[in-house]
Amino acid sequence: MFKFHLKHKSTQGHARSGIFETAHGQVETPVFMPVGTLGTVKALTPEDLADCGAQIILGNTYHLYLRPTMEVIDLFGGLHDFMHWQGPILTDSGGFQVFSLAKRFKIDDEGAVFQSHIDGSRHVLTPEKAIAIQQALGSDIAMCFDQCIAYPAEYAQAKDALERTTRWAKRCKEAWRNSGDMGNALFGIVQGGMYTDLRERSLNELGALDFDGYAVGGLSVGEPIDIMLEIAESILPQLPVAKPRYVMGVGTPEDLVELTARGADMFDCVMPTRNARNGQLITPFGNFNISNARFKTDTKPIDADCTCYTCRHFSRAYLRHLYMSKELLAYRLNTIHNIFYYNQLMLQIRTAIKADQFAEFQKAFHTRRQSGG
Repeated sequence: MFKFHLKHKSTQGHARSGIFETAHGQVETPVFMPVGTLGTVKALTPEDLADCGAQIILGNTYHLYLRPTMEVIDLFGGLHDFMHWQGPILTDSGGFQVFSLAKRFKIDDEGAVFQSHIDGSRHVLTPEKAIAIQQALGSDIAMCFDQCIAYPAEYAQAKDALERTTRWAKRCKEAWRNSGDMGNALFGIVQGGMYTDLRERSLNELGALDFDGYAVGGLSVGEPIDIMLEIAESILPQLPVAKPRYVMGVGTPEDLVELTARGADMFDCVMPTRNARNGQLITPFGNFNISNARFKTDTKPIDADCTCYTCRHFSRAYLRHLYMSKELLAYRLNTIHNIFYYNQLMLQIRTAIKADQFAEFQKAFHTRRQSGG
């Protein structure tokens, strides 16, 4: 069912736009995927997401497997009906969460043995189990189980993780084929730390396995921005042209524009939702914190040019009042605005690429973001 169609490519660089088809609808790229780790994009209903222009959201194998458990989700026939979202869903395999959240974990060639961050219970996650869980969730795009490493990492450590990731990718592909349910897509994840030669090796090994799409993992893990962009610039253009290119866990509006310029098609990040709950609002002219005293009597909306529900109905003064009072509505209204902004940014990026004016858009975007309004 999954198909990707590359529609436009910038004549001034690597930026590109396209469409991929899934059982739950089409998605135009480049695209930002709001993060719905636990079967919800925090503070928003599925209708809010649709109104904000979200095309596809992300769920997580590790979290949903631990809570509410697959037994509960099975009662609804999968994640779509469980959470009342009928658009496409991508599920992460859980590799990053084992690395970042588990109380204790041990990784060997068989898989990962870890203690739940919720109750300390012991679990085993293998490539085969990660695929089985994602098939049961019914996601439209499943990710291979990979080994994540911290930054900085020694060359030998990055090499070992790369090799294990390749072995696991082969097992994921085999388990996916043997499941008899290949209606969804399966993406491989390029690893290799901050070493260009290891990234190229990972790319070549995964390319031989012919996945439906390719992700670049292990970025935005604490490395300086120039190193992240350097790795992305060296790897993204080498990924298969006819497959979607996904940079995982990224990022800021600036990251989305710069990585699109280097050939990326898909992004996800908790930043717009997490920042919203922390009172940080994201606008074309920079970010600001709504708790700032200067907004106490400010009758203007967050952004006078924004057409999101929040900006159409509420002032900065009211949003500050809600946030300072710890009213729950603050989190919803702030999140609506930030998710709407991200989706509008991606729409503007796609429009610029289609008109072959991305380089001009990129320059104007940075000028405005740095202007402060």
